[in-house]
Amino acid sequence: MTKLRGMTWSHPRGYDPMVACSKVWQDKTGVEISWEKRSLQDFETFPVEELAAQYDLIVIDHPHVGQITRENCLLPLDDAAHADELVAIEAGTVGRSYPSYNWQGRQWAFPLDAATQVQAYRPDQLSAQVKDLSEFVMLAKEGRAILPMRPPHSLMTFITLAAHLGTPCSIERPDFIAKADGEAVLDWIARLVAGMDVSCYEMDPIAVLDLMGKPDSPYVASPFIYGYVNYSFEGFRQARIAFADMPVIDGRTPNGSALGGTGIAVSARTRAPEEAKAFARWIAGGPVQAGIYANGNGQPGHANAWVSDAVNASALDFYRNTRATLEGAYVRPRHDGYMAFQSDASEMISDGLRSGERHTVLIDRLNRRFAQSFEA
Repeated sequence: MTKLRGMTWSHPRGYDPMVACSKVWQDKTGVEISWEKRSLQDFETFPVEELAAQYDLIVIDHPHVGQITRENCLLPLDDAAHADELVAIEAGTVGRSYPSYNWQGRQWAFPLDAATQVQAYRPDQLSAQVKDLSEFVMLAKEGRAILPMRPPHSLMTFITLAAHLGTPCSIERPDFIAKADGEAVLDWIARLVAGMDVSCYEMDPIAVLDLMGKPDSPYVASPFIYGYVNYSFEGFRQARIAFADMPVIDGRTPNGSALGGTGIAVSARTRAPEEAKAFARWIAGGPVQAGIYANGNGQPGHANAWVSDAVNASALDFYRNTRATLEGAYVRPRHDGYMAFQSDASEMISDGLRSGERHTVLIDRLNRRFAQSFEA
């Protein structure tokens, strides 16, 4: 019997569907896949090269693709012999999830999970989503809104607002963003966090949603947070959380959100490459995504699930209510060197806002660090 090892991330959304799908796959093919998990923080920062030395299948984030291409630690998945399956997966992708894993003409992962920064709110406390970002500023002043600012999420909100304002951050050198444009973005973030408890700087999306899910939580909404469908399920937490399109500025469309989600990749060191790639194609396909994967606590990346009445029914219409934001999402830089920049830039933004650093100085530092990221 072929046995494979996989690494994913430690949240029901990241782990449970992999286990559920692997059980069915073993019954179907005889290939056994055991899954291990790592923290969200590790998922966002841990070197893929080290994981590839230990695991056959790895769940990754798309900004890693430039680095992993240089390291030759993953196998490309665009096999000509399976062109029809690949076309079907690509055609069914939501937003730009599929092309986000394409680098230098090769496909390094298939989208498993689609996510971007949207808004979260308590439907038992608010009658509807908050449409305008200025309203969130008021909610924050009242102590009722919270924003995850733990790195890298401070940078993700910066990226989201920059693109939403029509001045997207660059994916090429020299500057990450023009000085005046960057200052405008920081002004908005500063307005939001000024009314929030400083604990927001230590919170990632999971911490914020866990806090919002408590019946007596003072927080009724979060303006920019990666969607987690599980929190919309009855019984996942004591209070259910609804998700909706991101709040907008001055009537804009909900465009520019920093794309997240995950993809499934195959290690270049696996001793069973064909078996591993076959599982990757199967789990990324529409029938599995809308069936076993979604039913197993997953947040699918395939449109079959996003339009499904059954999938939406148990999740307060999570998919229908956030799809416009996902379709208009911004794909982050992916060059070799970006991941180190993401880590450093996130710390710069969080520390700069907490200390009251002049925005013009902070933008200068971000641009210098971005230019350096191409020298890796």
